[in-house]
Amino acid sequence: MDPVLSLRALNRAAMERQLLLRRTDLSVVEVVEHLFGLQAQTPHTWYAGLWNRIEGFDPLAASALLDKRELVRIALQRSTIHLVSARDCLALRPLLDPVTERGTRSTFVRKLSGVDLDELAVAGRALVEERALTFAELGKELAERWPGNDAHALSQVVRWLVPLVQVPPRGLWGRSGPIAHTSAESWLGNSEPPMAAEEMVRRYLRAFGPASVKDVQTWSGLTRLAEVFKGMDLVRYRAEDDRVLYDLPDMTLPSAEISVPVRFMYDFDNAFIGYADRTRFITPQALEVGGAFVKANVQWRLILVDGFTAGDWTVSTEKGTSTLTIHQWKPFAPADLREAEEEGARLLEFLAPGDRHEIAAVLGASRS
Repeated sequence: MDPVLSLRALNRAAMERQLLLRRTDLSVVEVVEHLFGLQAQTPHTWYAGLWNRIEGFDPLAASALLDKRELVRIALQRSTIHLVSARDCLALRPLLDPVTERGTRSTFVRKLSGVDLDELAVAGRALVEERALTFAELGKELAERWPGNDAHALSQVVRWLVPLVQVPPRGLWGRSGPIAHTSAESWLGNSEPPMAAEEMVRRYLRAFGPASVKDVQTWSGLTRLAEVFKGMDLVRYRAEDDRVLYDLPDMTLPSAEISVPVRFMYDFDNAFIGYADRTRFITPQALEVGGAFVKANVQWRLILVDGFTAGDWTVSTEKGTSTLTIHQWKPFAPADLREAEEEGARLLEFLAPGDRHEIAAVLGASRS
């Protein structure tokens, strides 16, 4: 019989592997590689994800790693923008190519007429390696060569055919810039052997496990990974709902009774997005309030209390005062609220160091 893991045990394991039980002394690159990338759809909110995990985190030092090309932002898992190390960018992109291909063929390739994809790849690569281009600029250039075709579709097909990184100043701390792209190969100037699917699964489990095949498929966007799991030396568990979960033989599990700190999570944290079954963090109450965020097209920023979603947080700024508001979906216990207020004050100091600061606590989600 496979050992059964309670929901609380899964939560504690995920908190530990996501470096949320306690902040780490690992370097920024080491943390990014351990987490197997951070979703970075927005240019800056991922900095809060690293602040959550690294003791004494310096956003300017992390920003410099983008300039030094040790970190990059590129479409990878689920064909969404992720912050990854240079090594993982070059190794993981070929493995995840089918994810981007699947969406690109169904949405954009069918809009093209008389376009040879090999020729498009060569032309697109030459253009972005001559100078970094936005998709609008790239599409305009390509449409001159293939008149009558949709310029946006042409640029998006190149996004699949050529690994494209977003170049600074986009993504730098305290700065902004156009969403301009060049090829990963020209930007990084070296190569890495493609990552095998087995190595990807091992890396995922080290950062997210124990987890199911479906969890890894949801995180990566790949399909048909069951055969990969069958060929690996893994230990098995069962969730309380009888789902089969896998883990690495050398990984231990923390006590389900260990206390965990209040955490303010950033909007696209993979701790939530990286699972098919998100109940190890997401409560039924979160599902109830989540509809209002979806309706408003707002990505929530969640507060974890005792490891589980208990509220969300917002920041507003007016006349030099930044206010972080703790939105309690139900009243926090007094000790939890004090801890949330203290952690919120530290987060606000990180996000708005030059402002006056206020912490507010209210009942109800920020969207309803």
